[in-house]
Amino acid sequence: MAPFSMCMESEERNVNFSQSYKKIVSSLSSFKDPTHRQIVDSKVETISRLAQWRIENFGPCSLKKSDPFKLGIWNWQLSVERNGLLYIRLFPEPSPASKEQSPIAKFILRVYSAGANPRTYASPVQERLLRTCDDFVWPVDSTFHGRFTIDVEFLDLKVCLSNGEEACSIWHSDGVTQCFSNQSTHRCLSRMLDEAIYADVTIHTADGTLRAHKAILCASSPVFRSMFYHDLKEKESSTIYIEDMSMESCMAFLNYMYGTIKREDFWKHRLELLDAANKYDIADLKDACEESLLEDIDSGNVLERLQEAWLYQLDKLKKACLTYLFDFGKINDVREEINNFFEQADKELVLEMFQEVLTVWKPLVFTL
Repeated sequence: MAPFSMCMESEERNVNFSQSYKKIVSSLSSFKDPTHRQIVDSKVETISRLAQWRIENFGPCSLKKSDPFKLGIWNWQLSVERNGLLYIRLFPEPSPASKEQSPIAKFILRVYSAGANPRTYASPVQERLLRTCDDFVWPVDSTFHGRFTIDVEFLDLKVCLSNGEEACSIWHSDGVTQCFSNQSTHRCLSRMLDEAIYADVTIHTADGTLRAHKAILCASSPVFRSMFYHDLKEKESSTIYIEDMSMESCMAFLNYMYGTIKREDFWKHRLELLDAANKYDIADLKDACEESLLEDIDSGNVLERLQEAWLYQLDKLKKACLTYLFDFGKINDVREEINNFFEQADKELVLEMFQEVLTVWKPLVFTL
């Protein structure tokens, strides 16, 4: 067979595969309540910052309470009550921790009803101190019965300290990004970098130069160590070219290796840091970036995160994104972006998504 004909046939197969996949996902995306999971009415599933309570049959009962679920440093509960309207409550489980470190939660609550005429209700963004079951009550003007789903998407969680200090977020934790060095060591290392004290290597970035220390770079990265151990141009010139990073993001990269990075800088540059960690084989930085990216998956970034997980072989992040899309039924939230994603994504990633569809939605797929 001529190479041109083989190329055309291969292209046809790719197009047919992509079209078939889109049809299946399109059919599934409107199906809000998958039947593949055996649901216990009181159990709440969680992933990243999302909690989801699927109630199979509310029936004539007037009150139902969920099992406790862990999100952040607190155990939470949801309750739903029918009394004219449908009243939904979110509150921390009573405990010494919730009294001493009460949560200030910023969140959105959504209710999806199933049946012949599915409906969606969404609360405004809430931000409030939650201590008891009466601190947040959302009345939903609805009379639907039977199966429905309650989503709570936490946008932020802060600790309200009893000593009157300013509330601080439990996310963007310093523990993920800071080395376990004492403050004095941090100050010394920070001065060494900022003031270029006995610096012995020059780094050229995309928009400027920085000075650093070979010992720190070699101790942090086997790639840098190889550069200066063997007779390479970097060893002879004491110069490194990192021209795929801006000076600001490269400074954040250096601060991580010196153990002096600030949490806001880590979060601002974590995608560039992930790329650098992969390029220079810094496993702990790569793990820290993955953990950070797991913390704030939402409908606005899940496809981008999935692509990053595939590119950098981040299995936990990839699994979390696929779970968010398919297990939690959020594929419908990205319908406008999914076609463009399919066109640009690696074919092997698209195939893996297709296999996830077959696994998660198997009962539905075989009825099509």
